Amino acid sequence: MENNLLEELYRQYHKEIYLYLYSMCRQYETAEDLCQDTFVKALLSLSMEHGNMRAWLYMVARNLYLNWAKRNSRETDMEDMPELAAEDDMLDNFIEGEKHKLLYIAMQKMSPQKREVLTLQYWGGLSQREIAAVMNITTENVRVLGYRGKKDLKKILEENHYEIF
Repeated sequence: MENNLLEELYRQYHKEIYLYLYSMCRQYETAEDLCQDTFVKALLSLSMEHGNMRAWLYMVARNLYLNWAKRNSRETDMEDMPELAAEDDMLDNFIEGEKHKLLYIAMQKMSPQKREVLTLQYWGGLSQREIAAVMNITTENVRVLGYRGKKDLKKILEENHYEIF
């Protein structure tokens, strides 16, 4: 892979890949390490003919996270992970505005698959087809998970008296 291409990929996608990994593991250092590993893997194995490099980076990042979780004898089910504190400095740096924080915290109360679909769709900007490839599920499943996830999110926000915008 050409160095200029890798630098461009890193510049464009580092922050969003990092946030995606952080939303899954909720550990600053681990997310940074996995993000760096994602781009190293890109350097070593991504061909210039690859169709959608962004979706491929998400897929690599997800697989690296799952491998890390397995190696560390952690449950890959994200429901068992601790709740995210609203004061988290990491979120303060990357997610601006109180409404965005509340939305992010509410998303942590959702099922892992629904949360991942919505994260990839809205923060990652991936299409349903790209999300299906990253998560290794059908596009119909992505559509259903996204619909149900939005419905669940609305319910969570209403139950906590958050203003729905």
